[in-house]
Amino acid sequence: MFDLEPLFAFSRHYCVAICSFLVPANLITTGTTFFLVATEQSLTKIRWSMGIASIFAFTLFLHVSTWFIIGVITPVTFVLFGLGTTCLIINILTVIYRQEIVQLIMELPYKTKGG
Repeated sequence: MFDLEPLFAFSRHYCVAICSFLVPANLITTGTTFFLVATEQSLTKIRWSMGIASIFAFTLFLHVSTWFIIGVITPVTFVLFGLGTTCLIINILTVIYRQEIVQLIMELPYKTKGG
């Protein structure tokens, strides 16, 4: 049977480094997905961005789960789990409702000086 304990120990030992990569990666890729939808890019680009963002979110879930497994329940673990969940939901909803988002952005009034 495959022993996952060394992988879990690695995740916990390098927690700061893993989180310092995954948190910005989640935020940037989620923002990128939203930007691609807002600028009406191709569906292929949007799906690639969503896929990469989803991989980062699931990786964050797995990393936080290693702490839950050993019983470390802190506000930080809940915040990180919530961040991954939020990014995943935003990515999924952005792709599902991309037409509505584009329409909403097109209807925003543009204010000009002196106008």
